[in-house]
Amino acid sequence: MNALTTRTQVAIIGAGPAGLTLSHLLAARGIDSVVLETRDREAIESTIRAGVLEQGTVDLLTGTGVDTRVLTEGARHDGVEFRFDGRGHRIDFAGLVGRSVWLYPQHEVLKDLIATRLAAGADLRFGVSDVVPTGVETDGPAVHFTDAQGRRVELRCDVVAGCDGSAGVSRAALPDDRRVDHFRTYPFGWFGILAEAPPSSPELVYAHSDRGFALISTRTPEVQRMYFQCAPDEDPAAWSDARIWDELQARVAGDGFALKEGAIFQRGVIPMRSYVCDPMRFGRLMLAGDAAHTVPPTGAKGLNLAVADVVVLARVLEEFLASGQERHLEAYGPTALRRVWRAQHFSWWMTSMLHTPPDATPFDIRRQLGELDMVTSSRAGAAYLAEAYTGWPIDD
Repeated sequence: MNALTTRTQVAIIGAGPAGLTLSHLLAARGIDSVVLETRDREAIESTIRAGVLEQGTVDLLTGTGVDTRVLTEGARHDGVEFRFDGRGHRIDFAGLVGRSVWLYPQHEVLKDLIATRLAAGADLRFGVSDVVPTGVETDGPAVHFTDAQGRRVELRCDVVAGCDGSAGVSRAALPDDRRVDHFRTYPFGWFGILAEAPPSSPELVYAHSDRGFALISTRTPEVQRMYFQCAPDEDPAAWSDARIWDELQARVAGDGFALKEGAIFQRGVIPMRSYVCDPMRFGRLMLAGDAAHTVPPTGAKGLNLAVADVVVLARVLEEFLASGQERHLEAYGPTALRRVWRAQHFSWWMTSMLHTPPDATPFDIRRQLGELDMVTSSRAGAAYLAEAYTGWPIDD
């Protein structure tokens, strides 16, 4: 059976934060795109993932016409607490740098983006399969796929945007001898839970203890998200609820602070790793978001980096499509990678400062405590953390 042939200016593979935001930004510039996604809409919107949004991400989404639910349903946080040596130390984001972050789950961001794009008449194709980008080294690239009705389709385009995550087909389209994979695996993971309980703190709590790291977050007034450092191969089923709560309480204990407990209804282990693909462009194929890089969740940078990527990419594509000059495409990777590596450093720094390595010596622990003391007692140290956590200018 012959493939159906259609055309657009930008073929976007992946309907995650990068792909949907790119489609949204391109439409504002009068640029046509088609978004291809292997999952169906329900699966995308029901896959629960945490989310901390930088000030710039919130400003960009709400300022460009995406639903403003983040401002009414998200939780604005003007600071964060670091706990170590049995005491809490608050970093005042608003006071130090005049910016904040919002706790707003990624799947809610995706709901807002999908609804906004569909209301604008966007071409979003869910449930596709066998996606193959071709001809990306030529001036006539295409993406071949099978649509939800089982028809084989050839989508011709000017540029392919690979926004399909770390396990997608886009990154694999870059030949091994044309890219450098920068990769780090950390010797620990995060044991994460969702619990039916009231909030234990009005802001996020990052805890360093002699038992390892813990993070106390929130999902809603009735549901809390918490993590503690564990072995990367830890079996969640081997932990009873009581043991989990005992471990979390021990890691945050001190100066009268205690967690409010409740029924645990979800648990799992998250691996910790860093990755950067260099270059982020191969011919007419541009990578963005998790297709190009991943960071450990300690710095809360994943979704925000995806948005920052496509802000640069939308501008580059507008300039390229208006002029036809390849030099505009060449500017994308170096510009985006500057922010990516800053975020990699911040995420690594937060991770190394707060987690206890399996082979840690007493010197290592005392060094971490000295670093935490410096960050929380020095205005300059606290201001750097506040600036990086709340996000650098979105197109810096």
